[in-house]
Amino acid sequence: MKYINSTPLKDGYRMPGEFESHDGCWMLWPERTDNWRDGAKPAQKAFTAVAKAIARFEKLTMGVSASQFTHARHRLPPQIRVVEMSYNDSWIRDCGPTCVVNEGGDVRGVDWDFNAWGGLTGGLYFPWDLDNLVAQKVCDIEDMDAYKAPMVLEGGSIHTDGQGTLLTTEECLLNPNRNPSMSKKDIEDVLKRYLNVCKIIWLPKGIYMDETDGHVDNICCFARPGEVILSWTDDTSDPQYSRSLAAKEILENTDDARGRKLKIHLLHQPDPVLITRDESEGVDTVEGTLPRLPGDRLAASYVNFYIANYGIVMPVFEDTHDKAAVEKMKKIFPEREIIPVPAREILLGGGNIHCITQQIPKRIKT
Repeated sequence: MKYINSTPLKDGYRMPGEFESHDGCWMLWPERTDNWRDGAKPAQKAFTAVAKAIARFEKLTMGVSASQFTHARHRLPPQIRVVEMSYNDSWIRDCGPTCVVNEGGDVRGVDWDFNAWGGLTGGLYFPWDLDNLVAQKVCDIEDMDAYKAPMVLEGGSIHTDGQGTLLTTEECLLNPNRNPSMSKKDIEDVLKRYLNVCKIIWLPKGIYMDETDGHVDNICCFARPGEVILSWTDDTSDPQYSRSLAAKEILENTDDARGRKLKIHLLHQPDPVLITRDESEGVDTVEGTLPRLPGDRLAASYVNFYIANYGIVMPVFEDTHDKAAVEKMKKIFPEREIIPVPAREILLGGGNIHCITQQIPKRIKT
């Protein structure tokens, strides 16, 4: 693996849509006890369920620390590759590489700076130095060259249609705890050069109480070119209502990069998910890590799913809206098998299925 002194735009590489073909998917094994309750055992069970579901459709690689390697290898089925790797926590969507492809079927990585969602001003844990090396390690193992992008960015803060259109939120990318010296225009310029997009749709905010400062992958994503899925609620008293409504109004009045009006699928959110006292007391208290307090609302959303080859692995919450959400997803993706996975334990750590996964696009071998 080497860093290339150029940009994807100059070299004819683009960020593909997640719905395009994959060579595989990466995850990182959860273990830190100041974020995952009860020694991370419930989270490990949930991660294992997600990994097994994805492995039905494509190759799955799990990065695991040295201390957890034997345990994870025992828990995971043999078709899942287990690789020893150091990292700070298991959010590979945000610290891993963003992959770009060219028309010849080559794949490269984009290595962004990572500061744990805000650094020393609102960041969720300290240190994050090992996370900041994950993208390079994945590129090395996958034999991909990479571009080093000149800004802080998490993969969950962007979504693309693979045809020049990018979704993001102002709440996240314009937050001064990421790139305080950069203007909105500066940020757009980097996104256009390193993802090869020409149209950026800025939604105002993400999901209410999302500790990532409103990642777009929790509120809205592309199902395919010209179609988006938006997390929604009919409850006008819910703080999420105004956020989703503002996003909907922007999406209704915006063309994509190819001049298409967007088809919007509304996916009703689950009822508010609150941390219980038992869940809170199962998490270790550590200086510098965001505490998990009883009664805190979590940023639950069905939109935080992973699109695999011929499948969708989506979160469910033992909620009255689960069944309707699964049925809606079947209608949106009739060509894919919908696999619901209980995901409360992942949500308790601060994210969900999309946040703990990172796809590697299909490469054409020559």
